[in-house]
Amino acid sequence: MEPLGTGDPVRLGPYRLLGVLGAGGMGKVYFGRDADGRTAAVKVLLPELAHDPNLAQRFVREAHTAQAVTSPGVARVLNARSEDGNRPWIATEFLSGPTLDDAVQRYGPFGPDGIRALAASLAATLRDIHAAGLVHRDLKPANIVLTAAGPRVIDFGIARPEHGLTLTTTGQVPVTPGYGAPEQVLGQRVGPAADVFSLGAVLTYAATGRRAFDGTHVAAVQYEVVHGEPQLAGIPDDLLALIAPCLAKDPAYRPTPDQIGGAFAPPRGADRVWRTGPLAKDIARRGTEAERQATLLVQEPGTGLSRRRLLRTSLAAGGVLAAGGGAGAWWLLRGEPKAPNVPGVATDAQPLALSAAQSGKAPEPLWGPLPVAAKAENGVVMTPLSLRDVVMFAAKDGGLAARLTRDGREKWRMADITPAAGLLALDEPLFAAADGQGALRVHEASTGKLQWSMPGAEVSRILTADKEFLYVVTQGGRLRAIDLKLQTVKWTVPLPATAVAGAGPKAAAGGGTAVVFGADGTVRSFYNQSGTKTWEIQGQANSAIDPLVVEFKTPGTIDYRVYLGGRTLTARKMVGGDELWKAAATGDPRQGAGGWGAPMRDGKNLVCANGTTLAAFTTEGQELPARGRAARGPLPHTPLVLQGQTLWAVEGEGRGVSAYSSTEGKRFWTWAADSSGPWAMSGVGNRVFLVNDGNLTAMPTVG
Repeated sequence: MEPLGTGDPVRLGPYRLLGVLGAGGMGKVYFGRDADGRTAAVKVLLPELAHDPNLAQRFVREAHTAQAVTSPGVARVLNARSEDGNRPWIATEFLSGPTLDDAVQRYGPFGPDGIRALAASLAATLRDIHAAGLVHRDLKPANIVLTAAGPRVIDFGIARPEHGLTLTTTGQVPVTPGYGAPEQVLGQRVGPAADVFSLGAVLTYAATGRRAFDGTHVAAVQYEVVHGEPQLAGIPDDLLALIAPCLAKDPAYRPTPDQIGGAFAPPRGADRVWRTGPLAKDIARRGTEAERQATLLVQEPGTGLSRRRLLRTSLAAGGVLAAGGGAGAWWLLRGEPKAPNVPGVATDAQPLALSAAQSGKAPEPLWGPLPVAAKAENGVVMTPLSLRDVVMFAAKDGGLAARLTRDGREKWRMADITPAAGLLALDEPLFAAADGQGALRVHEASTGKLQWSMPGAEVSRILTADKEFLYVVTQGGRLRAIDLKLQTVKWTVPLPATAVAGAGPKAAAGGGTAVVFGADGTVRSFYNQSGTKTWEIQGQANSAIDPLVVEFKTPGTIDYRVYLGGRTLTARKMVGGDELWKAAATGDPRQGAGGWGAPMRDGKNLVCANGTTLAAFTTEGQELPARGRAARGPLPHTPLVLQGQTLWAVEGEGRGVSAYSSTEGKRFWTWAADSSGPWAMSGVGNRVFLVNDGNLTAMPTVG
């Protein structure tokens, strides 16, 4: 909540305004309290819109629309006026609880009983809305507030009778991508069945944590709603049979709210999902905090504290508020940042307590081991790519496969992808791959759906990308830049055969420069607009080591640096290649895995393997206390992985993978110490995925 500013009213009707909750497309929302101490969310039409009599009338009509619904499942409208200084306002009851969207992100998907209770309650509310002759038309997780009394539906900003006006400002599309029904997307007549479709999408999200319809942009999501099939994987069979009919393309084939309520009849006590446990405690905490803040703010004139300071102090203590009402009229404010509402993001695994890691014994895997390809065609173990809610890897019987990070269940499989070409995460949720003919393929990670392809790319190995280009090694051994926006070849330049031999080069890009660390140990830099080689370091290592590019922002400038392992750990300017600092390696960097490994960013610092030591430096080259010492050395150049407070490193000779404290430098445990051979690993969501000897295993981290 922000303090009142210049131009903000101090009072509207019976409500003293205590702070600003936020702003919507048509209005600003204030936290108010009347003379009897009752709190409310008061929404006021924006000044630049208040002069329009039609908009003012439509704004207040939103309140009248909500008042027409008699149901315990909607947020009550307390008052509404249009004559106060030509600033129409709506006061709705203040709801102290998280939205369904927030609750699923924070506490994970609901169990079967919770889904039944949620479905039965929302179906009853839709029945009441429809009985008033209205269609809500914007039912979604963000418009459902969970209270101690159950779910409450908010935001009647675009609700209307079947032949009424759409209550949005000009140019806005009255449908939320992924939740609006096909007929709504197509601009056709919308009836009560449209709300049933939205309910099916809401229940899918509540049961899985993912949207039923997804895509890389709004148009793609809307296309899936109209033409695609819903993504219902992970929903128990008994619930699947009840949810799927709600998502029928034809409104005539969707059940009615009464039928849904009967089918989802919950067992006794199913509503405990919002009455007991962490969610119930959250709801209670928000209510207490709202009352505390309201009381403090009303008492403020006699305390000597300024309103702004009091607001800042209150929120810094963890204040959380949620207002129920019209479009943009609810806001959640809490002490920590809100997780982004991104479909396909799995709930993070619960990290192990520090005490659980003191025994030195490795914990049981989260799941696995599961069979994968032992080695790619070039003899290298493919590094799994962890992105959103899936981990992708080379399938044992060929092609690429993806499994859910949370439980290891297979999500999708592509037989025509060549894992030896590598995978690269692009702007979420996309990744790049190549097929057996060398075509570049860009897919959505969570669903595996193809977004675009480039058949003539001649990809042999995918290296790296910047904001403009994707860099690959071609089948002829050349370096090629592909324009990601135009999906065309920008330039192609030759590379020495020694640079692309064996496992091939590693690369990183930024600041208009692509740095390629060749298999011959030579580092070459190329200008990203033309492919012109700008600088070169010969003999940096015995083989390719992943470089690290870091962006530095200062007032008026952006600087890029590259950090390189090998015979030295060195920092250089991306443009020009000037050396900024270096540190000598332990032992002979030309022998086996000796020398510095791949540097990794840890906050504002760097961590890099050097012999048997996990060394740490500031980005300016100041050495810090080591993050750990290996049981065996020298440590190989396999890139390190950081998840939670756990730093993972492959031991010397491939004798297992060790987990180290990222803060204390202590080794927690070593997993599979009797193994041998190469390893590959990646991590996401407090999980680390290990590939070795034809198996994929998911391990927990220490929090």
